[in-house]
Amino acid sequence: MTAQLADAITFPRGPAWRNRIALAPLTNWQSHEDGTLGEDEYQFLTRRADGGFGLVMTCAAAVQKSGISFPGQLAVYADAHVDGLARLAEGIRARGAASAVQLQHAGSRSNPDISGAQAVSPFPYAKRNVRALTTAEVEQLIEDFVTAAVRCEKAGIDGVELHGAHGYMLCQFLNAEENQRDDGFGGSYRNRTRIYRDIISGIRAATGPDFQLGVRLSPEKYAYGTGEAIAFAEELLGGGQIDYLDMSLWDSFKLPDDDAYHPARLVDLFGRLDRGNGTRLGVAGHIFSSQEAQDCLNSGADFIFFGRGAILHHDMARRAIEEPAFVSRSFPVTRAYLTEQAVGPAFQTYLATGWKNYVAD
Repeated sequence: MTAQLADAITFPRGPAWRNRIALAPLTNWQSHEDGTLGEDEYQFLTRRADGGFGLVMTCAAAVQKSGISFPGQLAVYADAHVDGLARLAEGIRARGAASAVQLQHAGSRSNPDISGAQAVSPFPYAKRNVRALTTAEVEQLIEDFVTAAVRCEKAGIDGVELHGAHGYMLCQFLNAEENQRDDGFGGSYRNRTRIYRDIISGIRAATGPDFQLGVRLSPEKYAYGTGEAIAFAEELLGGGQIDYLDMSLWDSFKLPDDDAYHPARLVDLFGRLDRGNGTRLGVAGHIFSSQEAQDCLNSGADFIFFGRGAILHHDMARRAIEEPAFVSRSFPVTRAYLTEQAVGPAFQTYLATGWKNYVAD
């Protein structure tokens, strides 16, 4: 029988979630300059736990200071970040949700004005003054992802997700056109995906048997083919080391860019992949209603992420479950409305400056 949004979901490791709805990781500018958790970020996330989400995930959190990509970004690169994460873990758990921190390095999209360091990537990008990582720096990056996960576990966070999507550092390693490194981290498919496997195995070795681990991937648009994205998704789903794969489809219901896979939509394409050992598949992208969320489950996904709708409705998860015809309202909205939804001033400024027609005033 097809899963329903209200159904609880179990994973190979870590806590069951009370339903099939997760809060997507959302850039928000709400933490402190030193990367410690800000009060507005705490309120935003715990209000979503209050609002019925099964999983509450943070924004992308920097694993190295050099990898910061936006002001007020949450971080996990120092022990000083643990206390704030511990408070967050307790607050989310007290409201009935599971917690996750998304681990990220922005790579060539890092902001030197914030980090104070030159941006780095698997390969150089002279137009943006980006230099290539040395092999020793790649190895340090792997270690820092692992150490960040250990900090999250120490704080009581239920798990982490590796941000391997959207053209940030890990995704840059997948670039079949540009990543021609000759040190085992570039060139062939196996080498370009190696950093993911090394981080995953490192986290598994360094954390306990109940620590939850997910990976976010993009299906297309980042200089690797849809077929390669499918192959990597199948590898991760069947490998037995992660608990869920998060496919960030951008638009779950569009046809793939590669017409060889038509008439399947992206959600169908990934929803039908085999899973091993109870590994779960989540999807994100243009899911704005109860019906669209259920469509994703009907297409084979195990759970869904709400992003923009969750900004507009702190209780979108509860409403999607309780109201079969629920549809998220749309942007633009006023700052007063966003304040009612526990969207703080810095997050409002990000929405107003980063996205056209999101904030009415």
